[in-house]
Amino acid sequence: MLFGPLPVADAEGAVLAHSLKAGALRYPKGRRLTPADLADLAAIGVTEVVAVRLETGDVGEDAAASQVASAIAGPGLALTRATTGRVNLMAERAGLLLVDAARLNRLNQVHEAVTVATVAAHTPLEAGTMAATVKIIPFAVPADLLARVTAVAAGEATADAGSILRLAPWRGIRAGLVQTRLPGLKAVTLDKTAGVTAARLAQVGGTLVAERRTAHDAASVAGALETLAGQDLDLLLVIGASAITDRRDVLPAGIEGAGGQVLHFGMPVDPGNLMLLARLHGVPVLGLPGCARSPRVNGFDWILQRIAAGMEVTPDDIMGMGVGGLLTDIPSRPMPRQRAAPSPAHTSTVGPVTTLVLAAGAARRMGSNKLLADYAGRPLVWHAVTAALAANPGRVTVVLGHQAAEVRAALAGLAVRFIEAPDHAAGLSASLKAGLASLDGNTAGVLVCLGDMPRVTAAVQHRLLARFRQERGGAIVVPVADGRRGNPVLWPADLIPAMAGISGDQGARGLLALHADRVTEVPAEDGVHLDVDTPDALAALRSLAPLRESAAEPAVESVP
Repeated sequence: MLFGPLPVADAEGAVLAHSLKAGALRYPKGRRLTPADLADLAAIGVTEVVAVRLETGDVGEDAAASQVASAIAGPGLALTRATTGRVNLMAERAGLLLVDAARLNRLNQVHEAVTVATVAAHTPLEAGTMAATVKIIPFAVPADLLARVTAVAAGEATADAGSILRLAPWRGIRAGLVQTRLPGLKAVTLDKTAGVTAARLAQVGGTLVAERRTAHDAASVAGALETLAGQDLDLLLVIGASAITDRRDVLPAGIEGAGGQVLHFGMPVDPGNLMLLARLHGVPVLGLPGCARSPRVNGFDWILQRIAAGMEVTPDDIMGMGVGGLLTDIPSRPMPRQRAAPSPAHTSTVGPVTTLVLAAGAARRMGSNKLLADYAGRPLVWHAVTAALAANPGRVTVVLGHQAAEVRAALAGLAVRFIEAPDHAAGLSASLKAGLASLDGNTAGVLVCLGDMPRVTAAVQHRLLARFRQERGGAIVVPVADGRRGNPVLWPADLIPAMAGISGDQGARGLLALHADRVTEVPAEDGVHLDVDTPDALAALRSLAPLRESAAEPAVESVP
């Protein structure tokens, strides 16, 4: 691969190394220069470009990224379309990400040009959540280098078996719970524990199908376990009125009294130290620490997730959980930028998110309504709205203002709700306020999209929504491309009052600095930066290749 300045006259077929802006021309980085491009550049006096020319045996960045992603992806993972040398691996269903860390590290050590980044091993993922990203650093890599990388991925160099990455789906476990009682332990505490346990199981696709409450002695525990053992369950859970403090304590003695075997006591995860692992008639039994009564993440979650994904948990597995096992801050030395806790309404099940598409502006710099301008055979706003519908069907509201009737007509047939911002001329904040005022009380968050950003894809919005659910509805989720934050932004419901207090021709982005500890970023494509404010910007947009992603044509009529 050759890199450097080239005379425009000799640059046909070369790939731009940097974005180029000259006069009305806007060429993105990575554009392959055509004879027409060179003529346009020469016409405005550009004589030289910094570009890349591939040599024999080179593999372009997108093709290389696709090959590496295909080589590392196992069952349960889908690949996005390659763009700018990047392919993302997405969870096809809910489950647990399994990573062959040793082989992944070997792959990343083959050459600096090829990189793979993943979320942490054993991270629970929802469908549509990103698991990993492959990025080719230069514009191309030699074919022999790519062959070495894919050989490591396939395990040929080390005789390793299986894929580097795979998703173990939740297998729908059925669990039973035993709770013991002592004087002074209120029934409401037991009820809360059962509810928290049922919710925790539901998060990993499981069900609490039976519960027994009994006295806090070994014989009673043994009897309750024997009763549950006959119900064809996948997991047995025991939590005591008093925490387990020794292998000879009440709960382990009760498990052994029922014919079970205690395999391990103790865990290098805090909270969750007093965890007990046992088996009874081939079924795993977990003696739970007191922190399992709380919905906050603790060591129980880590073991439960693996069991729910069909994995056998061993004492060695538990003893290997110490790195990263400190799940709460030491009170006297809080970590900087500690994330604020989400409001109580969002700590368990996350409700629906409403998408607001702001399409009310007058577009003064355009001289005409940019939202109605033709792009790829459709009004520009149509692309923004259909992407929003594909990502969040049934929950899209379009805010109208300037030329409301014309914009409404451009979106005829789409299953969206329309509202009008009567004071839209006051600026962007007026449109935002009108949209926020229309939200119902069931909204857990609001995804604010701009109607003049037609290259924000449904896939990007899916990622924002998935991360919001993963963060239990407490995070502000922002897309990032090329190291810069873009739009749209997904805001949690507890910040809606602050958003409604904004004035002038501005959106809510000023709140990001005020709530920096709550911001979560997700990777995205360049479309999150591309808005159409001027005729030059519209011309640059039209010069780009059409998006390959296309939203399905909705057939339901618009909601008035």
